[in-house]
Amino acid sequence: MNFDELLDAYRQGRADKDDLKRALLRETYIDAGMAKLDHRRAERTGCAEVVFCQGKTPEQVAEIMVRLAGQQPRVLGTRAAPAHAEAAAARLEVDYDPVSRLLSHTREAVKPRGKVVVLSAGTSDLPVAEEAAKTAEFLGSRVLRHFDCGVAGLHRLFPVIEELRDARAVICVAGMEGALASVAGGLCPAPVIAVPTSVGYGASFGGLAALLAMLNSCAPGVCTVNIDNGFGAGYLAHRMNTLAG
Repeated sequence: MNFDELLDAYRQGRADKDDLKRALLRETYIDAGMAKLDHRRAERTGCAEVVFCQGKTPEQVAEIMVRLAGQQPRVLGTRAAPAHAEAAAARLEVDYDPVSRLLSHTREAVKPRGKVVVLSAGTSDLPVAEEAAKTAEFLGSRVLRHFDCGVAGLHRLFPVIEELRDARAVICVAGMEGALASVAGGLCPAPVIAVPTSVGYGASFGGLAALLAMLNSCAPGVCTVNIDNGFGAGYLAHRMNTLAG
């Protein structure tokens, strides 16, 4: 029973105050043994709990996905390996994308809304860019992708500028020196979410150089997520897109 059903039962006299309190306390999470699953998160925040698959066994990921699927029509897993997808697919219908490493179960489609633009500096940034794009799409945002638009060939960004003007959020994914986010921040009115990637030679320090450059961006309106955190960028962009109407 969801929160609305519980409240209706209480109002109609089919449940007293103690019944309501017990039900609410009992249903705050699902205890799956190795994990406590927050299946009420969508009612609190608008977005359901997402499964971080990395570090979990295939069996654990499959069990978590099955438990969440019993409570909600859409389940998303990030940083999934093929073994996670295989174990989950043996128990429920799932989709797996090896580029973004996203694993999903969908019983109900959502109508895409708004506009989120995802830019990547280079093709090497594609896995992180796709994690961001597909996360935002899964949550219900309309996403436009433009890849290989980095500052090493800035003319490749020029045809995209008009599409940035009416975006509700722009995600910039870049490694090396991470300059793309500052360029985008100076061109578009939407908030820019900068995603540093671990792409680059030795002095990039696994994405640290791009992270520091993005944090020190001179363009106002640029916020930065962690290195290679495409999921965090896609989630944040969707929230911005939703708040914008």
